[in-house]
Amino acid sequence: MTNISIREAKNKLTELARRVEAGETITVTRNGKPVMEFVPAKKKGGIDWEGGKAYKKERGITNFFGEIPSDFDEPLPEDFLITPLPPFRGE
Repeated sequence: MTNISIREAKNKLTELARRVEAGETITVTRNGKPVMEFVPAKKKGGIDWEGGKAYKKERGITNFFGEIPSDFDEPLPEDFLITPLPPFRGE
């Protein structure tokens, strides 16, 4: 990890960006005290949907809790909506 003054960082921003892109972490200081760090950006993650499908396929999984039925967003029947819920027993 490298320490650099804020004034020097201002004058060498492009060079510092290249060093950070290469994986280096640089601490910027003001009056000898750290005020910020330049760190490499994290690769954005997320859900690998294709990987999940391949995993299920190779293991023969045809139905999975996380799948949403095709009629999920269809309106509910009216009798379902007006039927009272059973009493809550707190169990």
